[in-house]
Amino acid sequence: MNILHTSDWHLGRTLYGKRRFNEFQQFLNFLDQTIEEQNIDILLIAGDIFDTSTPSHQSQQLYYDFLYKIAHSRCRHLIIIGGNHDSPAFLNAPKNLLKTFNIYIIGKMTDNLNDEVLILKNPQNQVELLVCAVPYLRDRDIRRVEAGESTEDKTQKVINGIADHYQKVAKIALAHQQALDIQVPIIGMGHLFSAGGKVTEGDGVRDLYIGSLAKIGANIFADCFDYVALGHLHVPQKVNKREDIRYSGSPIAMGFGEAKQQKIMCLIQFNNQKMTIETLPVPTFQPLLQIKGNWTHIEQEITTLINQKINIWLEIIYTSNELMPDLQNQLNLLIQNTLISILKVKNNSLQLKIAKNIEPHQTLENLTEQEVFELCLKTHQIPEEQQPELLDSYQEIRQTMHEADKTP
Repeated sequence: MNILHTSDWHLGRTLYGKRRFNEFQQFLNFLDQTIEEQNIDILLIAGDIFDTSTPSHQSQQLYYDFLYKIAHSRCRHLIIIGGNHDSPAFLNAPKNLLKTFNIYIIGKMTDNLNDEVLILKNPQNQVELLVCAVPYLRDRDIRRVEAGESTEDKTQKVINGIADHYQKVAKIALAHQQALDIQVPIIGMGHLFSAGGKVTEGDGVRDLYIGSLAKIGANIFADCFDYVALGHLHVPQKVNKREDIRYSGSPIAMGFGEAKQQKIMCLIQFNNQKMTIETLPVPTFQPLLQIKGNWTHIEQEITTLINQKINIWLEIIYTSNELMPDLQNQLNLLIQNTLISILKVKNNSLQLKIAKNIEPHQTLENLTEQEVFELCLKTHQIPEEQQPELLDSYQEIRQTMHEADKTP
């Protein structure tokens, strides 16, 4: 029996306004090909199918086209749990219809926990796998609010609620296992933030429970689980260094911070009760690169990419102390008539110079717009006799923009 674990597709996600449907389509085609080549019997998708709770028509089409392919593939069963980005109502709407094609949807916590324990059978109508398909557990599902409780009380209630939920579904699965004549594996699924979990800058991973972030340990998963397929974190990783509890991570880089990661899917194989786990690399469908440094370094890096004729998306972070106010124009000239797209430019030179003039008790966040402008004047060493006129002009521009915003 071959099982494939993936998660966090985030269909419909954009990157600095750039649509990524071509990447998603290529990944789904690759996944379909992998199912055939690896003889996958069961596919597990551990939440965050979509990037928003109101997916676009194009995102929905990608999703349902893939489900159609799965229903006509060699894969016998597909299990999908809802993530924190997903709309439970949207995922669950066609669940009864999809169940006839052995596609099981658990969009939210069920009223009857028996419904979260799936009994999967092989073509000979024999039970081959038990799956505890636990979706993202929302705060209101697992914690009763009480007056006067502290943040620590809320945190502990969330942790206890999640642990209790997993214990109950594990107990149900274990009872099913013990009632069978043969020993069948038990798989757990979940969408949560584990203790010590790795994240990357700009990956969009949300804090799930206020005060309890990174405090849900591997000990909440029962010993009867042969493998636990998790979603939510985009970096592929093991939980508490355990081989049998894993995040598959997102299949494509969700931000430039993930650009250098090797994206994977997890392949779990059972052969005569023996389990083996390996990772299958996912190709990079759209190269991303973050270039950081002074102008000389940035220019050299981009020139190398131009000579290589690579279709690549860039994020540029300019960090030199030398001011370069025309950075954007220089970059546009450099990549003109090339395959390169620059999605984001961060010119940190001015911000660094302003920061040097901020008093120790101040931060950019707590300064007013006018105070920031005054710091800019000081940073650029504008003569004091010119500053009042520039400040008046700045205030006039702000007032004009404010009045324009009020115009219907």
